[in-house]
Amino acid sequence: MEKGRDFLRAQVSNAVMQHRTLVDNLEDHAATGKDPAYQQLCQRWLPKMQQHQRMLEEYRATLGEPAGEGVKGVIGSLLGKARDAVDALREDDFLSVVADIVTIRQSQDSFATFAAVGERIGQPRMSEIGRHCEPDHAQMAADFNRHVQELFVRNAQAAA
Repeated sequence: MEKGRDFLRAQVSNAVMQHRTLVDNLEDHAATGKDPAYQQLCQRWLPKMQQHQRMLEEYRATLGEPAGEGVKGVIGSLLGKARDAVDALREDDFLSVVADIVTIRQSQDSFATFAAVGERIGQPRMSEIGRHCEPDHAQMAADFNRHVQELFVRNAQAAA
């Protein structure tokens, strides 16, 4: 495992890659979701998540980590392609919303960690980004959870 600055760069790069997956999912689901309410939910959150992505990428650049290079970039691209294939097989949006919630919470956890440790490791910008972005992800997760509950009820009632 890396230590010091290399560890910091690797963790920020992981957060950038993971959050990029979230942004890509929102873009895709805003355009191709079958449920208009789901599309609107993705469209509503997309600008804020794109802003967060820019913040992460700008911060990564200050650490001297190149954008989208190396094995991590290739793995991220492959994971995105696999997600696209799975999405294509889904008959409705329920599983896509569930997957989005998992991705939202992963980013929320990363931002909470950044907020908590940034100052302690001499990275006030990391802490600032975490404090700014984590609450948005918490609210977004709550919004997506409400929507998945509605889809759950709708699907369960249709089967009865």
